[in-house]
Amino acid sequence: MLVDSHCHLDRLDLSAFGGSLDAVLEAARAQGVGHFLCIGVNAENAAKVKALSERYPDVDCSVGIHPLDLAESGEPHLDWLLAELNHPHVVAVGEVGLDCHYGQDSLEAQKQSFRLHLEAARITGKPVVVHTREARADTLALLREANLPQAGVLHCFTEDWDMAKAALDLGFYISLSGIITFRNAEDLRQIARRIPEDRLLVETDAPYLAPMPYRGKSNLPQYVRETAKLLAELRGVDLETLAAQTTANFKRLFPLARVAA
Repeated sequence: MLVDSHCHLDRLDLSAFGGSLDAVLEAARAQGVGHFLCIGVNAENAAKVKALSERYPDVDCSVGIHPLDLAESGEPHLDWLLAELNHPHVVAVGEVGLDCHYGQDSLEAQKQSFRLHLEAARITGKPVVVHTREARADTLALLREANLPQAGVLHCFTEDWDMAKAALDLGFYISLSGIITFRNAEDLRQIARRIPEDRLLVETDAPYLAPMPYRGKSNLPQYVRETAKLLAELRGVDLETLAAQTTANFKRLFPLARVAA
């Protein structure tokens, strides 16, 4: 069984499935995907991701404010975040972090929000889902400052080995997306070979970043199989082994998730 450890089910293009999310999830299940983590990105969609987790027993969710959603959502308040996290199917905090590719001008606000989310993670004991882009030093500095007792994950990892190693040393997991299938991603494929087997996750980040051979199309949870197939090949194991390893890792990182045994 595979787990799509990071997807945005409330943002999927359902046009090819008659507008039915049920059909999308069933197509993924037919490809061996047995669980989905639906990610929160702002205050508006918190209710949506929680509703999806209530509707589907193989969907859990996270709640948080994406760094690029701060301008629209406004600075989050700890009381609001803790209230949103107090739900049986909200298994993680985020996604949250720092983005200097698109959000350099808002970096200080991003840092303040990140610290608040890390504090919520400390209070609740729930793992944090971290978005980081072109902000290596600041991201690591804030994670070290927080010194959380529980692990978290750097999702859709695209940084260098030094950052991966630093995050691993902090107890974090690394999640890889369809980007590893892109022709220009050889450096990332080299990193994919080096991540310890007990710290590795796979994801789609659907509807974004569809893997080859679907690049340019809207991404779907079922395509996590394509990422897992290439990752297994890179690491010299069969798909079943890779699936078992990454599913076990997901269950360890997100102990509240309702993953089938």
